[in-house]
Amino acid sequence: MDRTRATDARGGGGMAGLLCYCRAGFEPELAAELGERAAEAGIAGYARASRCDGFVLFACDDAAALDAALPWRSLVFARQKLRLLAELRGLDPRDRLAPLLEALEAVAPGEERPYGDLVVEHPDSDMGRPLAGLARSFGNALRPALRQAGLLAMSPDPARPRLHVCFLGGDALLLARGDPGDSAPWPLGIPRLRMHADAPSRSALKLEEALLTLLDEDERATLLRPGMRAADLGAAPGGWTWVLAREGLRVTAIDNGPLRQHVLDTGLVEHLRADGFAWQPPRPLDWMVCDMVEQPRRVAARMAEWFANGWCERAIFNLKLPMKKRWLETRLCLDQFAAEAGRPLAIRARQLYHDREEITVFASIQPGGRGLTAG
Repeated sequence: MDRTRATDARGGGGMAGLLCYCRAGFEPELAAELGERAAEAGIAGYARASRCDGFVLFACDDAAALDAALPWRSLVFARQKLRLLAELRGLDPRDRLAPLLEALEAVAPGEERPYGDLVVEHPDSDMGRPLAGLARSFGNALRPALRQAGLLAMSPDPARPRLHVCFLGGDALLLARGDPGDSAPWPLGIPRLRMHADAPSRSALKLEEALLTLLDEDERATLLRPGMRAADLGAAPGGWTWVLAREGLRVTAIDNGPLRQHVLDTGLVEHLRADGFAWQPPRPLDWMVCDMVEQPRRVAARMAEWFANGWCERAIFNLKLPMKKRWLETRLCLDQFAAEAGRPLAIRARQLYHDREEITVFASIQPGGRGLTAG
């Protein structure tokens, strides 16, 4: 076995940096985002990415500084953000354990051990999905070996960093560290949601994922309370309205098209046949949500108008992206929205698993605070 090739894992003399997962096909957007954000933080580095791989590696000399400068919740195109520990290639399929353990032992002495949990996964891509069986079987063999070596807690400890093993092929894998406070808690960064039988459309999954991903547990408890009032612009057939009504919110659904009858039957929904780009609420609302199909800058301007006029306290909306220069369009739209809103906002944006050529944005007024943008 070529042991040197297998364990010179941190890529060409000690590569350090980040491993980020994304939607297959959006690697250039994620690479551009990481590069621009790193440059703004004064950190030199470069992205390694191939289209449709489902992940991006960003290499730099100071991984700790880069990790701190790019919090997971601030990234738009990254489903998951991990600290890269090692890159192993040329592995002998008959013995992947030994070089993996050797590589982990070679990680910097300051790395916290034992890890609180082990996640063995693969990129969410056409090339990565066939590796699911290998990831499962290897995880079953690796877990006891790590515990015997003192590298993994005897039982899962959610307070400690996770060890991630990402298979790129039968002879190649990446080792990475997930900070429980600065990474997605789900394998591959994908919350597995099931389509509810009563959901009017699959778009309901977008809002459910947005509430789970863009808000933390405390925010969901305080910002989504029964009796709050919301508007859903472009509501038909009622997927997002249905999600809010399930949370106990009273919703004004704005759309010239029809809503599903069982959504109206909740007693929490008023349907107004009107244009979402023209309707104004008679009084300020707690929430506004919007999933209208329109040019992203026009949507960003309309969303900013709601905040500038004090019509809502917080919002979740989608921006449909063009086929090219999607990171540039994302920055332009978010900057436009923040500037035209005219008040301090907390802004987070993410390309969700249930999104396609779009991103989902959460914005909330910050009384006396400073506006934050997600990119």
